[in-house]
Amino acid sequence: EPDSDQLVSIAYNASKLHKILTGEESKIAFLSFSTIGSSSHYRVEKVKNAYMKFKAKYPKILCEGEIQFDAAWVPDIARDKIPDTIIEGKANVFIFPNLDAGNIGYKIAQRMGNYYAWGPLLQGLKKPVNDLSRGCSIDDIINIASITSLQSNCYANV
Repeated sequence: EPDSDQLVSIAYNASKLHKILTGEESKIAFLSFSTIGSSSHYRVEKVKNAYMKFKAKYPKILCEGEIQFDAAWVPDIARDKIPDTIIEGKANVFIFPNLDAGNIGYKIAQRMGNYYAWGPLLQGLKKPVNDLSRGCSIDDIINIASITSLQSNCYANV
């Protein structure tokens, strides 16, 4: 159950790794069950605070929050829910508010969308280290080993 500061750190590290793996600039969505104040709840406040802190600390990285997944992923929904949207429903880095939501989200994408799920990818440590799911394949092992070697670029300035 990360706090706002931990979500900021997770988002920054995920942004760096995304750039290394894809070569693309990050468009970060701080996910919530609320979009820009549509609900009031302590969990929404945590995500909203993380977004505001991240935006202040890393103003050059595109981000939006608190935002529901549909507004982060679908341009028409983003425009309907957020008239002045920055990422325009084209997020490519998703910051989940907690482990439950993240695990559920990636398992849905993996099983229903037929996507690869690599990870968990661990961040914030002094050296690159990752984990493998009990149900991983040989390809998963190869891919995680490759990602781990690329992550060393994230640690060059540590």
